[in-house]
Amino acid sequence: MSDLAIKVSVVPDYRADESNDGESRYVFSYTVTLQNQSPHSVQLMARYWKITQGGGEYQEVRGKGVVGQQPLIGPGQSFRYTSRAILQTPVGVMEGAYTLLDTSTQRVFEVAINPFRLAVPLQLH
Repeated sequence: MSDLAIKVSVVPDYRADESNDGESRYVFSYTVTLQNQSPHSVQLMARYWKITQGGGEYQEVRGKGVVGQQPLIGPGQSFRYTSRAILQTPVGVMEGAYTLLDTSTQRVFEVAINPFRLAVPLQLH
């Protein structure tokens, strides 16, 4: 199976109601959709995120599954979830990878998550 048969798309959203500029706390949610365009079922086993703050500092996050799940995604199916990131700057970037298992061959492979921007929308006073 080609790793390109798994399509990952991310939609970030600034959470103004949970953020506090005075405390340098900027909360973003992001909704990820994984589309399995392969003829095999795959299971999302693990995640890796690199979260870079506006000043260049970064943290890495690794863990099993996503949002407490290791979903099985059948051929032609999608899995969507929403999570969040808290930054200390109003702009940042996230990128990473998912580790998946092809359940028909037991082959483990990674799918890259392209960098996406987290940014507080411009505000006019």
